[in-house]
Amino acid sequence: MTVTAGIDVGTGAVKAVLFEVQGDQTRWLVRRTERVRQRDPFKLAEQTYDGILDEAGLKRGDVAYVATTGEGEALSFHTGHFYSMTTHGRGAIYLDPATRAALDVGALHGRAIRLDARGKVLSYKMTSQCASGSGQFLENIARYLGIAHDEIGMLSKKADNPEKVSGICAVLAETDVINMVSRGISAPNILKGIHSSMADRLAKLLKTIGTIDGAVLMTGGLALDDGLVAAMQEAMLKEKVSYPVRSHPDSIYAGAIGAALWGAFRHEKLVRLGELAKAS
Repeated sequence: MTVTAGIDVGTGAVKAVLFEVQGDQTRWLVRRTERVRQRDPFKLAEQTYDGILDEAGLKRGDVAYVATTGEGEALSFHTGHFYSMTTHGRGAIYLDPATRAALDVGALHGRAIRLDARGKVLSYKMTSQCASGSGQFLENIARYLGIAHDEIGMLSKKADNPEKVSGICAVLAETDVINMVSRGISAPNILKGIHSSMADRLAKLLKTIGTIDGAVLMTGGLALDDGLVAAMQEAMLKEKVSYPVRSHPDSIYAGAIGAALWGAFRHEKLVRLGELAKAS
């Protein structure tokens, strides 16, 4: 039995998981997410890793492979690093085996990733960094409106007359929101308008990666935003695309999960190569 760790260092949050792996059998031991806010993400990642080890009753020496993703390559204690599109794809398949595309919506960008049944990346496409379809933009708007982060989705779903914002860039979109507030537009209608604009762009992004033979699983921090998930489902209907878009309660951990599982795969391969080298 091998224990592997996955650490996903993002702009908005650090996610860490521990897995116990034996062949095709996996057992999720513990998970933790910490919002970065104004803290050093790398110090936070190390604290988070030590925290999940304590929770699992393990020491660093008990972990065979520490796999990082996102910005985690800078962590001094990692064993290996994997690209985010690879880890989100593998994590999405783990959470929902019917998944054939991951829609990773994080703090800075959105990314559509088409997959096969094993989690191999077939194609992908990313939004531009200046675009308004990101978690950081949405968080900034919520702060401007005086709304808590975990209230965004609930309020968005209460909208009765949403107003869309500019889909070109965050600066123009923020100007739109300021104008809406001055005109007395309600917070739910503003948030739903933002969600709809983001969803329209993400739905078009999904169409650029080719035919998807299964479900789309939203991953990343915004996968937990019920308002955005609902807006995505509406946008897919408008785009006349039949495959379902859904989320999972653990979608935020997809990158860390994928890192841990790919780490286990690489560890097993290295062990086998070592045994072959000894035999020769």
